[in-house]
Amino acid sequence: MKNQLGQLFFIGIKGTTVSPEETKFLIDHNIGGVTLFARNIQSPEQVYKLNAELQNIAQRMPDRLPLFIAIDMEGGRVQRLKEPFTIWPPLKKLGDLNSTSLAFKFGQAMGAELQAVGINLDFAPTVDVFTNPKNQVIGDRAAGTDPELVAKIGSALIRGYIKADVIPCAKHFPGHGNTLADSHEELPVDDASLELLHSRELVPFKKAMRARLDFIMTGHIKFPKIDPDLPVTLSPIFIKKLLRDELRFRQLIISDDLDMKALANHYDKDKIPVMALQAGCDILLYCNEAESPPRAFAACMKAIAEGTVNKAQIQESYKKIVEIKRKKIPAVRPWSESQKLIGCEEHQMIADAIREGRIPEGLAADTE
Repeated sequence: MKNQLGQLFFIGIKGTTVSPEETKFLIDHNIGGVTLFARNIQSPEQVYKLNAELQNIAQRMPDRLPLFIAIDMEGGRVQRLKEPFTIWPPLKKLGDLNSTSLAFKFGQAMGAELQAVGINLDFAPTVDVFTNPKNQVIGDRAAGTDPELVAKIGSALIRGYIKADVIPCAKHFPGHGNTLADSHEELPVDDASLELLHSRELVPFKKAMRARLDFIMTGHIKFPKIDPDLPVTLSPIFIKKLLRDELRFRQLIISDDLDMKALANHYDKDKIPVMALQAGCDILLYCNEAESPPRAFAACMKAIAEGTVNKAQIQESYKKIVEIKRKKIPAVRPWSESQKLIGCEEHQMIADAIREGRIPEGLAADTE
């Protein structure tokens, strides 16, 4: 059970290489994924070598499964990979052009550069509908204010990432576009009803699911009219009842970072991962605090032993993770080939055109 639980954990690492302590933790706990941040990135070749090192470590783990290596790459403000990687405009620019063929190209081109350095999972696209003009947390990270437009652009991006052999992850379920608070600092509260969510926020998620989506990330948001007690990430009403039973999403549900203050300020640190599993999350995301994953792992093992977390649920999540890893994580190209894709002329041309508000020649304004 310990090895199966380990695959349900994503951790962050401190630097541009993997420390001996991090290596030991990854191997001893059979960890499933690593998320990269700006602190882990110096240059394309260094990221390529870091990810090769991580995958070599994975071969020393009990299951010898490849690691999910994830990053937040949306374009605009959320762009972990800087030059010489292609610098992508925010999704709002893409939404303004209203072209599914261009959105597909955007996802495929960005995905190609991620895959070139060994990143196989992108915490993108954002499919939040920007419904509150005062919402600075989302803002231009959303494709627009119209649910149908966001749905159309989002599903095209997903198809583009998949074409590039990168696994996309739609976020932040069920929608972060109407909030004001930043969940990194506090718990956002949204007064929307379930009926409103179905007619607006959930429209892009429903379409995303039809685009062979393997990952959805939960938002740390409280909707008192739907669940008066718990935020989405810890809510069986949202995850088991709405996302699983009603919307019939069968693939992987990953929490947003469980150390974010939206949760950490309101719940016991040892209870948060247990509650996320009880709510129906398949994967627990920890990003920045090195002491958190060991503590959370111990808390979850204790809950499994006590029967407060269902062993069958852990096994089911593990089975899905193994299946997706075996089917969807490709071998990385040699560096001599990969480096040609990074910041290449074609990708720069696509990014520049979007930034300038025009559709590159040969692409239709709208293909749906």
